[in-house]
Amino acid sequence: MAFAACLAGFVSPAALSAKDSLGVFSEWGSFRDQNVPRCYAIAKPQPPIRKKDIERIEYDAFASVGTWPKRKIRNQLHLRLSRKMARNASITLNVGGKRFALNGGGGDAWGKDKAMDASIVAAMRSATSMAVTSTDTRGNRFFDQYVLKGAATAIDAATLGCAER
Repeated sequence: MAFAACLAGFVSPAALSAKDSLGVFSEWGSFRDQNVPRCYAIAKPQPPIRKKDIERIEYDAFASVGTWPKRKIRNQLHLRLSRKMARNASITLNVGGKRFALNGGGGDAWGKDKAMDASIVAAMRSATSMAVTSTDTRGNRFFDQYVLKGAATAIDAATLGCAER
């Protein structure tokens, strides 16, 4: 399925119209929101295979790598998970065999600091997939898996989209 069609599934038409598309790169898209300002690369996870996992989805999951030039934040990872996490649940991101223990709560996860974000983005550039794993409020382990084809180009487009002019 095309990324633009997937994106329309979790971004309202009004919100989508407020953003400038910087490009679609395989599984990833890049956008600029001049109102904030911010730029980001974003993708949806692969759909779950098992029916019971599909039925347990609570949120429209996505992975994004964002840049906020006025805040001096560059390449910050944000994951919206497909399920609400149990209180104090661990969150692990596996990118091409490298594991990262993330911070987060509810349905959201982030790297612990700028150094971790940089390490994650570096790993994303050379890996073919990544998966985030946690435990939901029912005590079930779950994971959201992403294809990284196009991620490096989308991240670069987002970074350039918010470069100082």
